Amino acid sequence: MRVGVVQLCSTAEVDANLARAAEAIETASERGAQLVALPEAFAFLQREGTAVPCAQAPDGRIVRFLAEQAHRHGVWLVGGSLPEAIPGSERVYNTCLVLRPDGSVAARYRKIHLFDADLGDRGGPGHGAYRESARTAPGEQVVAAETPFGPIGLSICYDLRFPELYRRLCVAHGARWLFVPSAFTPETGKDHWEVLLRARAIESQCYVIAPAQCGRHGPDRASHGRSMVVDPWGLVRARAADEPIVLVVDCPEEEVERVRRAVPALANRRLQP
Repeated sequence: MRVGVVQLCSTAEVDANLARAAEAIETASERGAQLVALPEAFAFLQREGTAVPCAQAPDGRIVRFLAEQAHRHGVWLVGGSLPEAIPGSERVYNTCLVLRPDGSVAARYRKIHLFDADLGDRGGPGHGAYRESARTAPGEQVVAAETPFGPIGLSICYDLRFPELYRRLCVAHGARWLFVPSAFTPETGKDHWEVLLRARAIESQCYVIAPAQCGRHGPDRASHGRSMVVDPWGLVRARAADEPIVLVVDCPEEEVERVRRAVPALANRRLQP
């Protein structure tokens, strides 16, 4: 699979964000990407716990945008994440959609683990506390999308810290590709981002593909960036710099089988989930 990984610096301006995302998807497609992945909150990004004015119904504008882009470019599209409206609730789901090349929805994953954290002094004055659950409800289902490239496992940002999710994706769902669209904080990203991505790749013996937000999104929100593609051996195949960019990376599927034959850790498990 040739994958396009989109790194953005999104804001609260939906129109501008969609325009930048469309340009990036086109760039990835022109460079031969068969699947393109966007970062978390690609269409609307502000601090966790604040109101979300653009919650999406199943036929909402951001959903239609993803369907149109997948169909226009004939690519599989992992739509980062968007705020999905919950009928009768003021909260939303943080939802990743996977679109087929005809624009239809192949899978819908709602972020399970919500970023409720207090970084204290590590977050800087007034910026240490995060409460994603104040405006977001947790999902409950582990989801893998069926694609011509094999099952792709879905997760979002803070999910990365929970290895049991990825073990279920690769063992129970047969995933060979693990996607982690993210908006990691600078404080946690500098010490944990690459370590966690490589750990999930090594223990799952899968490709880990992590499109990320970067830069400053407003006065009270910034992201670490450094989007990555990590191979099943745990080696970084590509790493973005600190600005919006499109990475296009070849990820040969046979590498998954080679690694799993060389070190059959999944087959040798004795403690079953």
